[in-house]
Amino acid sequence: MAATNFSVTEFILLVLTDQLGLQILLFFLFLCFYTVAMVGNLGLVTLIGLNSHLHTPMYFFLFNLSLIDFCYSTTIIPKMLKSFVSKQNIIMHAGCMTQLFFFCFFVISESFLLSAMACDRYVAICKPLVYMVTMSPQVCLLLLLGVYVMGFSGAMAHTGSIASLTFCGKNLVNHFMCDILPLLELSCNSTYVNELVVFIVVSIGIGMPIVTIFISYALILSSILHIHSTEGRSKAFSTCGSHIIVVSLFYGSAAFVYLKPPSILPLDQGKVSSLFYTIVVPMLNPLIYSLRNKNVKVALRKTLARKIFS
Repeated sequence: MAATNFSVTEFILLVLTDQLGLQILLFFLFLCFYTVAMVGNLGLVTLIGLNSHLHTPMYFFLFNLSLIDFCYSTTIIPKMLKSFVSKQNIIMHAGCMTQLFFFCFFVISESFLLSAMACDRYVAICKPLVYMVTMSPQVCLLLLLGVYVMGFSGAMAHTGSIASLTFCGKNLVNHFMCDILPLLELSCNSTYVNELVVFIVVSIGIGMPIVTIFISYALILSSILHIHSTEGRSKAFSTCGSHIIVVSLFYGSAAFVYLKPPSILPLDQGKVSSLFYTIVVPMLNPLIYSLRNKNVKVALRKTLARKIFS
């Protein structure tokens, strides 16, 4: 730890529990979750890349969702697993800011990507005759560019705000990763402006996509109610079902952490919610899309059959 009148050069990340037996159990549990997330997301990326009939706007966005989930899980979980097997989980100041940047980049990118996927579902269900024209490759690439630009801008705003703070004396981060709120607690100077930046960026990063998704699904629901056949309604609902589940899991856990004041949500409870959207959600996403999607199942069978016969 640095002297009190100097800015610290390293941080110590807390483990989730001090009980040795529970640490070993959590290590293997989270290692299993991480393995499933990696295999599932990389499997979807590979599957979509190898099967030409999946080269459509919907699977283009799903490809990027799996890629983002893979990357942001890898940004957080290996460092957290290390904390279970080391005496002190130390991370340098530069490493902490790097982890914070990539975490914010991938989370904000995923938020906007989910809203782009909602727009894609709206066009597919409400305007099916012009779907391929409206969601052309150029439009999909522009939407994806917008997703990553918003992710980069939000990550720069968060990281720049935290990097401008002075950390003197205390360097014990009450979290298993370098997150915004625990780092604000360690600052020596006033954090009012930084908290305002967090509120604005999080409101934009979560608020704008949620409004877009809400409007898209309101229009989709209105369109579905005008479908007279039961089979048509069932098909339309099944098309959106996986996306709705993923949206609910992601935004529910993220909003629970960042859109409530600390007086209502203690930081220790925030860590539990953070576990959910950093470990559980990236693991569930590929399972939800693969188990509920007939095209993905067919593509998997064809790919395995080609491998076996070859």
